Amino acid sequence: MNFPVFDLHCDTALSLLGKSLRETGSLLHNDGHLDLERAQALPGFAQCFACFTTPFMQDWYHETPETVFEREMVSVLREIEKNKDRIRLAYTAKDVKDNFDNGLMSGILTIEGPAGFGFDPELLEDLHKVGFRMTTLGWNEDNVLTGSHMTGGGLTQQGKDYVFEAQRLGMIVDVSHISDTAFWDIINITQAPIVASHSNSRAVCNVSRNLTDDMFKAICSTGGVAGFNQCAPFVGENPDLDTACDHILHFLELDPDGRHIALGGDLDGCDTLPDGFAGVQDYPKLAGRLLERGVDETLVRRIFWENALGVMEVCCM
Repeated sequence: MNFPVFDLHCDTALSLLGKSLRETGSLLHNDGHLDLERAQALPGFAQCFACFTTPFMQDWYHETPETVFEREMVSVLREIEKNKDRIRLAYTAKDVKDNFDNGLMSGILTIEGPAGFGFDPELLEDLHKVGFRMTTLGWNEDNVLTGSHMTGGGLTQQGKDYVFEAQRLGMIVDVSHISDTAFWDIINITQAPIVASHSNSRAVCNVSRNLTDDMFKAICSTGGVAGFNQCAPFVGENPDLDTACDHILHFLELDPDGRHIALGGDLDGCDTLPDGFAGVQDYPKLAGRLLERGVDETLVRRIFWENALGVMEVCCM
């Protein structure tokens, strides 16, 4: 059965720039994991497009994070405008619903790593006005806001200020990539639902990018969601659709009503995906396998569409 898809995370914005970071790739049709031609075969589609930056970009690309961030943002906005007969920028849950009712897909701007604007909470207001509606506090590096899952270290005072300002504006705080200590620091101060936009179950695949059961339950307690990540190293060894289902089924043991599980595929942001899943076109395969594994249609629809939309409805102004 085909369900509408609300996906909380992809790296298509960076992918469109190509290896040179100067290409003008097409969102309508490309050879990556996600394009509009394939997504339009779904009965509804809302995609969070992350603009990803890290201080490491200076070493990787000999470009500043600020330059990369600007290029990603411009690329996504240009491609949405170019394809406005298919997709529209969404600022609120109502925009997503209206687009859905009008047969249009939705694009939502998000931040993966604030290096692109110097980790400065004072700049969040301008970015919110542009349309950004969700933000992490970093990537895999230790920075002035927080420690990462790779480095350890908790939230700094500037990190706390960043969380407060994001939530004041109506921007969802995303805890993917941060350290366990920083995660709990955010739980202790959050005033709104939080999400882990692209993080799986550590009980099923024991890697630091995934969530412990206690972390997932804490996200549930805020009213937030965890988005299932298709990146193979975070799914399991030689993963397939059943391995993917194992993560979702484990979360369902902790959240039997299925109100706090969503999708965050990390498409175009990883080298390998589970066997049987090659891109956005294969979300119906995942849905079908969940139904075969005993998850009912109501829960699958919540996971695929309603839960992420609900968080946006509460948080985004």
